[in-house]
Amino acid sequence: MDKQRDFVLRTIEERGVKFVRLWFTDVVGTLKSVALAPAEVEGAFTEGVGFDGSAIEGLTRTSEADVLAIPDPTTFQILPWRGDVDPTARMFCDITTPDGQPAMADPRNVLKRTLAKAADRGFTFYTHPEIEFYLLKSSQLKNGQPVPVDRAGYFDNVPGGTAHDFRRRSVRMLEDLGISVEFSHHEAGPGQNEIDLRYADALTTADNIMTFRTVVKEVAIEQGSYATFMPKPFSGQPGSGMHTHVSLFEGDSNAFYDASGEYQLSRIGRQFVAGVLQHAPEITAITNQFINSYKRLWGGDEAPSYITWGHNNRSALVRVPIYKPGKGQSARVEYRALDSAANPYLAYSLLLAAGLKGIEEGYELPAEADGDVWNMSDGERRALGYAPLPASLDRALRLMEESELVAETLGEHVFNYVLANKRRDVAEYRAQVTPYELASNLEIL
Repeated sequence: MDKQRDFVLRTIEERGVKFVRLWFTDVVGTLKSVALAPAEVEGAFTEGVGFDGSAIEGLTRTSEADVLAIPDPTTFQILPWRGDVDPTARMFCDITTPDGQPAMADPRNVLKRTLAKAADRGFTFYTHPEIEFYLLKSSQLKNGQPVPVDRAGYFDNVPGGTAHDFRRRSVRMLEDLGISVEFSHHEAGPGQNEIDLRYADALTTADNIMTFRTVVKEVAIEQGSYATFMPKPFSGQPGSGMHTHVSLFEGDSNAFYDASGEYQLSRIGRQFVAGVLQHAPEITAITNQFINSYKRLWGGDEAPSYITWGHNNRSALVRVPIYKPGKGQSARVEYRALDSAANPYLAYSLLLAAGLKGIEEGYELPAEADGDVWNMSDGERRALGYAPLPASLDRALRLMEESELVAETLGEHVFNYVLANKRRDVAEYRAQVTPYELASNLEIL
């Protein structure tokens, strides 16, 4: 760590960095930033930067407001969109109490705690997200609706299209930040795009997702458009998910791989999936944390609505992908409920905790879903035991409230804050009179 700190201090001097932004997130997953002058960075490494945590959503109670931001030197990067004018760098931070203890409500610490639990069992948790978002002409509405930058569809090649330049610029910027990109393409909705990040350990991935969102927003502004990670900005068009491929490694060996297993999925892999399926309803308030998230989950267009798994079945909640023969190290499973607006630190903590619970308790994996779950009747799904995910944030919160797994993983402070914060969202939404109600009822009642 001392070598890494020395590298940061030397790079700041050699590159003429004028500002260093310290990044962290609140409980909802909003990125926060405080800028330091270069001369203050060395002191920040040893003593941290103090601030009032009670002013940040869910971070501390007023009675225990003082916290410290401790920069992680391994996350140091120059921000490429700042250019050569006042070069600016960033580092992610861990939040601690004044006596040096990890702040219980720091989302990054929640994930680090869960990863440490996995490490105690010999596992490293890897994740690979496919991040979808919409590119709009602006944040302003036209006739009450957002306006996409194009009318293209899935994998469409649009000569001279805005999205081409946008994705090219975004991918280059991500690579400049040390974030490897695997794929990028136009998605199914008008103005909808997807960029897939290469797999990494879950903490690195969560940091990368927060950086990714910032890069996408910055490039959109630079190019005169607006990017949104809202789960379902358009009625009748696909929502934006963040399908995430996950795997556990034991040292250099993929714990999900067994050459003799069905679909070459090991016993540990099957138990992990069983744990995720069993606990999916109670973690959904975190993986899908907004009122709008449930418009995506229950709006069709390949969003999973039922708790099932399947081999290469895109209607299932958990998919076991096909991978190339002889590529056992790439064995993984894909969780498809996550949306692009989730707090990745909390969401990945709960996915991992649910999977570990399945391994610890020896959960049995139910029969896989055979066929298109969406096209089945309610009676057929009931007969097959395909239970639904929560259909609203209100229902998801009720299930989360009863969950020992979620309470233990998040910790008391984060658990209680999320419940209070999201209940407020539900109450405010419930009080709204929507355009749908006015159009449907005003003239006939």
